[in-house]
Amino acid sequence: MAEETGNQRYYRAPCPGCGAPVEFRSAQSTHAVCPYCQSTVVRQGDTLARTGKMAELFDDFSPLQLFAAGRIQDKPFTLIGRLQYTYPGGRWTEWIAALDGDRTGILSEDNGAYVFALPLELQRAAPPPGELRVGATSAFNGQSYTVSSNEQVALTSAQGELPHLPELGRPFAMVELRNDKGLVLSLDYGTQPPTSYLGRSVQLEDLQLTGLREESAKDEKGRSFNCPNCGSPVTVNLADSKSITCRSCNSIIDLSQGIGGELKHATQDEPVRPLIALGAMGQLQGAQWQVVGFQHRMGTEPGDDEQFGWDEYLLYNKKRGFSFLVDAEDGWSLVKPTTGAPVMAENGSTATYLNKRYQQQYAYNAETSYVAGEFYWQVERGQKTFNRDFASGPALLSMERSANELTWSSGIKLDSGVVATAFKLDAKKDMFKRADALPVSAAASKMGCGTIILIIVVIIILLIILSTCSSSGGSSGGSRSSGGSYGGYSSGGGHK
Repeated sequence: MAEETGNQRYYRAPCPGCGAPVEFRSAQSTHAVCPYCQSTVVRQGDTLARTGKMAELFDDFSPLQLFAAGRIQDKPFTLIGRLQYTYPGGRWTEWIAALDGDRTGILSEDNGAYVFALPLELQRAAPPPGELRVGATSAFNGQSYTVSSNEQVALTSAQGELPHLPELGRPFAMVELRNDKGLVLSLDYGTQPPTSYLGRSVQLEDLQLTGLREESAKDEKGRSFNCPNCGSPVTVNLADSKSITCRSCNSIIDLSQGIGGELKHATQDEPVRPLIALGAMGQLQGAQWQVVGFQHRMGTEPGDDEQFGWDEYLLYNKKRGFSFLVDAEDGWSLVKPTTGAPVMAENGSTATYLNKRYQQQYAYNAETSYVAGEFYWQVERGQKTFNRDFASGPALLSMERSANELTWSSGIKLDSGVVATAFKLDAKKDMFKRADALPVSAAASKMGCGTIILIIVVIIILLIILSTCSSSGGSSGGSRSSGGSYGGYSSGGGHK
């Protein structure tokens, strides 16, 4: 039967499985999961029909929960449903948001942050997912997009009321496309025709959310288990962790399928000691960050055997999500994955994002050689990507490409002293200095004119000698300093 509460009209009918009341707050909802017996039901007028039983939810320890309320673009919304999916890299959750009774949106995970998306009616039929190759461009509704992710996914559980309900456990394609305006277009092939949503990045603190889960809800269950390699206790502290390392034996443990059952793991030799300790707290860009993960990565330029290395610290803030602090030979930087996808020139020399043009600095193959801590994606030693680093003054942009995903990150350069002070390591600030620590102008100001002239003369003589050697002995290859990956491999995508 239909009832009204204030201005909100909703439907309530007894569950055909147990008789308990099942409510529909949105006119767009066709399915629901009974909160008492977990029966999946479909609405047929004012009555409900039972279609099966829903699997148990995977506790993702998210601060979100059913009936949490907020505002988007100054309009109210309420979270009325939840869908949990799995894909080869792990799991992610989508929250169904009822906007005004007639419309629903989706609040979903996105590379450790969130995207709020609304249904989009495509002006042309969505092409078969096999035609949308990662890295290819395609136009929808007059906008150009780059395919950033193409994965086979499956529904594993659901809660509340839902505008559609894919068959439990049946694989289907989910494709993410992004553009240089910061938009993410999601194509869900779990329905026919495919459904499409268009969204932008949001921060939970900007949504003015109320009714969030209490912190005590996390502490009651805990997330501890014994390391499958050495048996030592391992505690998971973050809601979104897909991988963690054992502090006793340094094994990498796969959490993508949850903690229960047999856990996959991989051992690591020759541990790398991070300059900033795991668990350390630091104040950067007006926010308090905690170091929750660390990875050391190696790179080689195409056609060059010489390797270079850099470190990446995964930082976490409850309201801002995840960012990366990158320590490379040519300096420090703070970056995070972008929601949109920059437009790159065909030859890779430039990239444009949010009306800003960046010049390519480096192109190289990258490989993860050591990890420690927790990660929101399924990290593996030996993970490989092809990277391009771009810069525009202090602003940075980076692309990482794997077989099924194209990830972009953006950020800024940081002074080494700022980093040391942020983590209260001023006593070790000399260890933070990198190649960018002493600009030429600063060095020159400390030298006398005679010294500078002598250096210039020596340089000219060396150039003449090198020029003579080059003309007689052929050309030689160049080298580069590490620019860092600015973000690391992520199992991102608009939903993940």
